[in-house]
Amino acid sequence: MNLHAIQAAIRDVPDFPKPGILFKDITPILSDPRLFRATVDLFAERHRNTALDAIAAVEARGFLIGAALADRMGIGLIPIRKRGKLPFRTLEASYDLEYGSATLQIHEDALPRGARTLLVDDLLATGGTLAAAADLIERLGAKVIEIDVLIELSFLNGRARLGSRPVFAPLVY
Repeated sequence: MNLHAIQAAIRDVPDFPKPGILFKDITPILSDPRLFRATVDLFAERHRNTALDAIAAVEARGFLIGAALADRMGIGLIPIRKRGKLPFRTLEASYDLEYGSATLQIHEDALPRGARTLLVDDLLATGGTLAAAADLIERLGAKVIEIDVLIELSFLNGRARLGSRPVFAPLVY
């Protein structure tokens, strides 16, 4: 299974969630066990020799890739969720999206100081979501080793919001 097959399965949905947005739908990848396994393999192979303590994943599609990757690598998963979805004391960060604004939260005890953390999501657009998520991890005293996404919409220049943090995106549009 190659990257071309994964890319070919991504469905473009115009005007979702609002007019003018071309949504990259990964559900065809998720529903095909070979494609989903190949997607997780991309990230697992990349980090086979990386010392990681945890994978942090962003709600909601980041959870799907992040959970499978954490299981494959034998490390814990740290959920970063929208405001009001985590049951314990949290830290929060607000940010702008290409179609609105939102707030993310992480449990205040999610990661120990110095924890080497891989941050995972499905897509990098404007960078607001991932910048807020990385900020939360770093406010806990943990380290973001890399930010991994399946898809990057490079024309939105999201990497610029992520500063010097390394980013890996196998599919760039």
